[in-house]
Amino acid sequence: MTQEITTPSPDRVAPRPAAPAIQVAPVTAPPVEEPAPPPIRDWPALDLAGTEFDPVLAELMREGPITRIRLPHGEGWAWLATRYDDVKLITNDPRFSRAEVTRRQVTRLAPHFKPRPGSLAWADQPDHNRLRKPVSAAFTVGAMKRLRPRAQDLLDELVDAVIREGPPADLVERVLEPFPIAVVSEVMGVPPADREQVHTWTRQIISMCGGAEAADRAKEGMYGWIRRNVRARRDSGAEDVLSLLGTAVGRGEISEEEAVGLAGPLQIGGEAVTHNCGQMLYLLLTRPELMARMRERPGERGPVLDELLRHIPHRSTVGLARIALEDVELHGVRIAAGEPVYVSYLAANRDPAVFPDPDRVDPDRAPCPHLAFGNGPHYCTGAVLARLQIELLVDTLLGRLPGLRLAVPPGRVEWRRGTMIRGPQTLPVTW
Repeated sequence: MTQEITTPSPDRVAPRPAAPAIQVAPVTAPPVEEPAPPPIRDWPALDLAGTEFDPVLAELMREGPITRIRLPHGEGWAWLATRYDDVKLITNDPRFSRAEVTRRQVTRLAPHFKPRPGSLAWADQPDHNRLRKPVSAAFTVGAMKRLRPRAQDLLDELVDAVIREGPPADLVERVLEPFPIAVVSEVMGVPPADREQVHTWTRQIISMCGGAEAADRAKEGMYGWIRRNVRARRDSGAEDVLSLLGTAVGRGEISEEEAVGLAGPLQIGGEAVTHNCGQMLYLLLTRPELMARMRERPGERGPVLDELLRHIPHRSTVGLARIALEDVELHGVRIAAGEPVYVSYLAANRDPAVFPDPDRVDPDRAPCPHLAFGNGPHYCTGAVLARLQIELLVDTLLGRLPGLRLAVPPGRVEWRRGTMIRGPQTLPVTW
């Protein structure tokens, strides 16, 4: 028996039941998890001998372009940028403020932290240009050309005495300390009778030994001396820095407090030439092929000096911090507004993306766009002066002491301890 299958006629089709309503749950994107921040690395101030690169900094460079560090003093932690391009970006970006650091206690190398009003180091634009303008005339290329004969005379007097008394001699004591002191004192307008006292103050200020009280006493002494001289020179019309500052105060362009804050770091900057040139000469004295190159091809010394400036570790850890004024993303890392940031010029100068085989001293490296004098608005005010002194020192010592060599094995050269600027304590030589 078969079953009959029938199809209803169209006019008798039963209504189709309504489909149940489909409940659509709201679609929410899964939460985006920010990558965990890098660990905080303690970075002690190591007393390193010679021109050894800081091993902690080398590790931080390997760990990533952006790391977090904690220095011996201050509070909290800070970001650290080590790549060349990042260092240039941060130091030229108004989203990172130096002035903001003066209102904070951030992790730092120095045991004491009392920034003075007027210091270029802590100024943001447009204040930075306003403060720099009164002293800029003393550091132009033209001003350095006019200074060069006088600087050469000062250096010749020192080398004359070394030659007259005969070998051996400590180059640091006899030349590398007194020459930059004399030159920067000429530029600043420090009378000869006051130079040794000013030098004593500056040495204590950059030292990490002696504690905050000793540094404060040195600062009070030096800044009080600067204040008295700025007041006394308002109408002098001279072109030394203290006179230029006195004139600017008299015209109402800057305050007296700002003038004092401007002059102090410029005076201290002379210490860096002593230490930096000491390291450069140490490299020449311990690398015969490099010394031979400098002697045989004197017309090509400039690029070699740039390579040495790139290579030497001129300071301990890092310099001065900046504060992010807004959130900034760098390499997928969010630097939040209010967080402190350091850059390392030493690391940038060893970035293999810019300087192939960066740990090697390559006298033929070209180009050599090192950041030894900084970058951006805070590029070293005295860079042209420092370069002038380094050139004169190298040319004069190699020219007048043709047999110049170390008087002790390299391992017996003493190096400075407990200071923010690295360099040899003594450099015994013979010829």
